[in-house]
Amino acid sequence: MTEEFPPEVVKLYEQLKKEAEEAGYNLNPDRNFTLGLVAALLTNEKRYGYRACPCRLALGDKEKDIDIICPCYYRDADLEEFGACYCALYVSDDWIAGRIRKGSIPERRPAQFFISGYTEPEPVTNAREITKLSLPVWRCKVCGYLCARPEPPGKCPICKAGKERFERFI
Repeated sequence: MTEEFPPEVVKLYEQLKKEAEEAGYNLNPDRNFTLGLVAALLTNEKRYGYRACPCRLALGDKEKDIDIICPCYYRDADLEEFGACYCALYVSDDWIAGRIRKGSIPERRPAQFFISGYTEPEPVTNAREITKLSLPVWRCKVCGYLCARPEPPGKCPICKAGKERFERFI
């Protein structure tokens, strides 16, 4: 049975699918399941102002939830180890082909984040010669993309994460 979804859900689904494919990722091929997740992302965006993972409890504070804004910081590690991210929005080729057992994905987010949210790690201070670079190097905390420029890009060209998802790497 095919469920009907509002046009804004279908539109975002098509956008996410296109962006995922362009970046070498797959959305879950179960269209109704995936549309349900996309609808939940839009609900969270309306509720909090950002697309928190639909399968996790968000705190409602973007800085504390930054690690679970879709695509979350844990997506790639989950795909590598289990073939699917925590909510199974993103899945691997092996998962789709049935070479990886489909099942629940253990929570990778550290337990203390459930109460206090994500806290940025302290920056590395031992950077001898590296500090002589003419530009800072920025790292996307979602996919690892690196770029050297005065400021981080407004949107990651690989995973489409926003500027706030970058950290100064060097």
